[in-house]
Amino acid sequence: MEGALPPHLRLDTAAQTAFHAARTKRENAMATLNRGGVNLYYEVHGEGPVVLLTHGYSATSQMWQGQVGPISAGHKLVTWDMRGHGRSDSPDDPALYSEAHTVADMAALLDAVGAKSAIVGGLSLGGYMSLAFHRVHPERVKALLIIDTGPGYKNDEARDGWNRNALKTALRYETEGLAVLSAGSAERRTAQHASAKGLALAARGMLTQRDAGVITSLPDIRVPSVVIVGSEDTPFLAASDYMTAKIPGAQKVVIEGAGHAANLDKPEAFNAALMGFLERLGAGTPA
Repeated sequence: MEGALPPHLRLDTAAQTAFHAARTKRENAMATLNRGGVNLYYEVHGEGPVVLLTHGYSATSQMWQGQVGPISAGHKLVTWDMRGHGRSDSPDDPALYSEAHTVADMAALLDAVGAKSAIVGGLSLGGYMSLAFHRVHPERVKALLIIDTGPGYKNDEARDGWNRNALKTALRYETEGLAVLSAGSAERRTAQHASAKGLALAARGMLTQRDAGVITSLPDIRVPSVVIVGSEDTPFLAASDYMTAKIPGAQKVVIEGAGHAANLDKPEAFNAALMGFLERLGAGTPA
């Protein structure tokens, strides 16, 4: 038949079925949620208790690819691109980038997948936003996964220092474009973004912090929590100790040899720590 593949390139019936099933599963996993005119890209993998994972600043949901298999084997994993990042929209209005918008986006994602509550977590900015989500919606959080994250600052001067660095980051994206990513940690170097402007606006509106609300909420957390940090992630080691001390019953896991992107630097050790926590959680034993 004209146009047919040569025999050595043809797939047998079973292989064709498997190929199309895998492609269909992948396509069904991807979706878009419209939030006030801003389209948010997200993926859903597996069935079971819902786990919502949020990436770090200037990364994307693709940073969690190494966790999709293990988590989705017994859970419904939801990953997404924050506004200004990846395949989500980057609106031009600076007012559309904030902690409050991000928390509302997370609530809308849980609504979209039919989850009244979920195990909520993330890395770096994603972990901070998970703590912010718990502060606003504690009834929707079954457990917290806090990864290579800081909880913000009680001290205004320290917060101002963080914000100055965030604004410098925004300026770099505005002047140098996406080339800035090449000097970042692993989750940033591998990220694909449509707009450097979106990352700049996210730095100004989402990476900057306005108050001490998140850090002062830590003692009020009443759900099982794990704090995971890479042993080489020096800027976040003290913050991890602080969160472990302040969150009642929190467990701390140090991933030896890992930097800021612990799940990418040491995926086997990271997955063992994360899945151990989830399995104990599912068994109803203290995490």
